[in-house]
Amino acid sequence: MSKNLVIVESPAKAKTIKKYLGPDYEVLASYGHVRDLVPKDGAVDTKNGFEMKYQIIEKNEKHVRAISAALKLADTLYLATDPDREGEAISWHLVELLKEKGALKGKPVKRVVFHEITKAAVNEAIANPRDVAYDLVNAQQARRALDYLVGFNLSPLLWRKVAPGLSAGRVQSPALRLICEREEEIKKFVAQEYWTIEARAQKETQSFAARLIELDGVKVEQFTLTDVGGSEAAKQRLLDAARGELLVKSIEKKQRRRFSSPPFTTSTLQQEGNRKLGFTSSRTMRAAQQLYEGVDIGGETVGLISYMRTDSVNLANEAINEIRHVIVEQFGSKGLPDEPRYFKAKSKNAQEAHEAIRPTSSARLPKDVAKYLSPDQARLYELIWRRAVACQMTPAVSDTVTVELRAGEAHAFRANGSVLIEPGFLAAYNIKADDPNDKDEDDEDDKRLPAMVEGEHVKLLEVIADQHFTEPPPRYTEASLVKTLEEFDIGRPSTYASIISTLQSREYVRLEGKAFNPTDVGMIVNRFLTDHFRQYVDYEFTANLEEELDEISRGEREWVPVLESFWVPFKARVDEKQELSRKEAVADARVIGVDPVSGKPVTARLGRYGPFVQVGSKEDVDKPRFASLRANQRIDTITLEAAMDLFKLPRKLGALPTGEEVETNIGRFGPYVRYGKAFVSLKKDDDPFTIELPRAIELIEQKAAALAAATIKEFPGTGIRIIKGRFGPYITDGERRANIPRARDPEALSALDCEFFLHEAAQKPKPGAKGKGKGAKAATKAADDKPATKAAKTPAKKKAPAKKAVKKAGKKKPSA
Repeated sequence: MSKNLVIVESPAKAKTIKKYLGPDYEVLASYGHVRDLVPKDGAVDTKNGFEMKYQIIEKNEKHVRAISAALKLADTLYLATDPDREGEAISWHLVELLKEKGALKGKPVKRVVFHEITKAAVNEAIANPRDVAYDLVNAQQARRALDYLVGFNLSPLLWRKVAPGLSAGRVQSPALRLICEREEEIKKFVAQEYWTIEARAQKETQSFAARLIELDGVKVEQFTLTDVGGSEAAKQRLLDAARGELLVKSIEKKQRRRFSSPPFTTSTLQQEGNRKLGFTSSRTMRAAQQLYEGVDIGGETVGLISYMRTDSVNLANEAINEIRHVIVEQFGSKGLPDEPRYFKAKSKNAQEAHEAIRPTSSARLPKDVAKYLSPDQARLYELIWRRAVACQMTPAVSDTVTVELRAGEAHAFRANGSVLIEPGFLAAYNIKADDPNDKDEDDEDDKRLPAMVEGEHVKLLEVIADQHFTEPPPRYTEASLVKTLEEFDIGRPSTYASIISTLQSREYVRLEGKAFNPTDVGMIVNRFLTDHFRQYVDYEFTANLEEELDEISRGEREWVPVLESFWVPFKARVDEKQELSRKEAVADARVIGVDPVSGKPVTARLGRYGPFVQVGSKEDVDKPRFASLRANQRIDTITLEAAMDLFKLPRKLGALPTGEEVETNIGRFGPYVRYGKAFVSLKKDDDPFTIELPRAIELIEQKAAALAAATIKEFPGTGIRIIKGRFGPYITDGERRANIPRARDPEALSALDCEFFLHEAAQKPKPGAKGKGKGAKAATKAADDKPATKAAKTPAKKKAPAKKAVKKAGKKKPSA
């Protein structure tokens, strides 16, 4: 019997599918993408129809070899990667590589897709294969090319004009703009005072609250009462008019029906994972991936949920029928509506998937499978199960009552109450509403009012005036950011987790509690992009570009013209901005105040090694003093007092066994520990205000170990070492530094040779410096002893291995 080879992305998925297909099928994993663009300028050839130069991904080369070897024993190749653009592209790239290796040799290649990993779904897909969908591949290639062109042109500009190690992305930059603009709104916000008035009334033994809605015959608005004097005067008028009781003027009763939300999409799953479970988007998607690929539940490996990257809210009829059966079993027939509920996706493309995220079998109750799952998997599975089941249940029904009560002829209060009559879907999904602005979950459910009739009077117990202040708009949480990105059509739900992760890893934003707070670097990068590349961080422009990619995926548009229309004006803009000075690119320093001791100006700005405070200027006779800002401080908000506190820092931590004193401080290049005449930078999580001697010694020992490992040769008693540097060997004595001529062998140098090179280097003026000697020595010391390593974050370009295949993609149809 013939052998068939099936390729999927992950080993977990391979293991599950292998059990379904049996001995006639070999299932191997590609471990994700097998090819990517050559990581250097020119990988997308803009002068030749945007031909794309690919190379095999080094870490996956062994997996491609295994696939190629297994293919020799197979008659047919099945590509069973994920049912979206990325999955389609992985399949195409693999086929292209196998063609290059001559591994296919005319063997049939079949593309199969399934939206859940169950035996029935997998076997049905194998029985109904199709060809690779080149429209989807073209859309993915276009997206990759766009991201590459933006990254390889904007990021170097940021390195030169702002600071090393920065990056700009086609989608991450508009997301950063959202966070920074919200921060600007908060910064400019001015709180306004307002007062509300509430009556406490009583009917027989039951008391209740009613809020003021009419005062002196005029409707009460938010700012009707804006100070204590006005509110106290109004309170007295109300008491005088009421004379101890309120008239029940009108009673309105009605029944309210509240319907459940649709089943989860990728976006709403990430939002609810954050709100309900406290998961990050990455954590949610990681657990969802595991549930999709398969979990061993009592000897049977099965995918527990359908594919988790989807914009669709549709459910298959088979799934709906099973859910309806489960509703009757678990919640009774009252929870089942007469007809199924159907939902329609807003997205035209629906990410090429056909169903919402749901359990592959709703009959697998969360309580029954929890023991086989990790805590994250169990919690997420229950959330998905409850949402899917709830969407097919009856609405929740409440009896609501609104009572108007009057104090005399000119004043009125309103009391609201609600009683839940039928829980409906809330029996399955009785947790906070999806929309954080929807207050229904927190309001009048089961807030009962006493029975009242029109025309009667109730006792007035008291009138309460409360002071309030308007609040600024809230900072974005992961949930609200994901929701806003989706509303603006920025990126796609499958990319949200990586967008957020990139913003954090680049230290453009910091998560404080559950809210994103932009850093100084993030604010300045955003300002640079909005000032000089506004069109490319414009929300509508980004959304339109996403729509064009969707049109490519649907075969409605060619991908090369889309790239051309983007590239020509973008490149012109990049070229124009090459002439910017750093002062033009980065906003001038913020003047904080004047140093009360020296009388010199105190400023804050972003330097190449991060934000810092400076006392004095370079024109002064005395050198300026510098101090880096702490992690929770910002250039635009730091006060003079907080800035000056940074210069009071030096903390003596104790002494080393050698007797050298150890102290900590903050310099221009960041926080550091000084021991004797040497320095060591603090790590990211070390606080100079709280660090103690044991941790300082640990850092010193780590530096010594690293130095020893990098030392090629040492001359005891002189302090001179030959060090294996990042850009080649060099000589240092702790203060001076000198490069070694290429013609000289580092290991053959003597102490006298090294001293000569160090002396010679110290006499050379620093580039751009006015004088010699001292300036060069200071520059050397800054390079060797500066207590910071942030500049080293600039990514080095990796040299492509010579043996890697480099191929191109044609204009109209992907090819090798």
